[in-house]
Amino acid sequence: MLAIISPAKTQDFSDHQLTSQYSMPDMLDESEKLVDLLRKKNKKKIMELMDISEDLASLNVERYQQFETPFAPDNAKQAVLAFKGDVYTGVDIDNYTAEDLDHAQEHLRILSGLYGLLRPLDLIQPYRLEMKIQLKNRRGKDLYAFWGDRITKQLNEALEAQGDRYLINLASNEYFKAINKKKLNAEIITPDFKDMKNGQYKIISFFAKKARGRMASYILQNRLSNPEELKGFNLDGYAFNPEMSKGNNWVFTRNEEN
Repeated sequence: MLAIISPAKTQDFSDHQLTSQYSMPDMLDESEKLVDLLRKKNKKKIMELMDISEDLASLNVERYQQFETPFAPDNAKQAVLAFKGDVYTGVDIDNYTAEDLDHAQEHLRILSGLYGLLRPLDLIQPYRLEMKIQLKNRRGKDLYAFWGDRITKQLNEALEAQGDRYLINLASNEYFKAINKKKLNAEIITPDFKDMKNGQYKIISFFAKKARGRMASYILQNRLSNPEELKGFNLDGYAFNPEMSKGNNWVFTRNEEN
């Protein structure tokens, strides 16, 4: 199985010695084209484009001016170590063994507005570029047009390399839209996580994001290969709910009120 997750806006580029292993993003040349576009925009334009504060715009103007290749451990960091936030709290990478990391490198991918598709140990530099941003480019009006079928092609290659055709979609809708489902050589299974709230099951963003990360780790650390094994996921009080599940949309519910 191949699992996909979203990136995180929150990033940490302080020193982290979990592993000295690293790899390079496969589409870094495409990333450089986007950086060239972003470097032409001043702080005001970045504020408007990304709908962020003046301080965040200044930070990201600086980031894109400082973006430099080639990447190396002294100017970049492995993606799975750099990204922080709710999903990555669930992934809990600090508790991975060397063997877990090796397995994740083959069976986990991170979607990214700037880098397209990342393996966990691919080096990245600090950035902010959500997939939904309408950055005009030679290929179209936004990042979906820019990446076209490139991300789908990379996923197909990863699926072929890891030996089956199951894609576990643990990404947000914003990022999943970057994949051309018609051209993806995979059976897609999308888990949803719902909590009991005021007498009804609802997707609560904070809890759902963490649960996606937890499921990604559940897949990787238990070396799951059969999608049916996902139905045994029972971390943090979640359990598979067959009544609420439909087709390949598998719903996991938690009954405790939050």
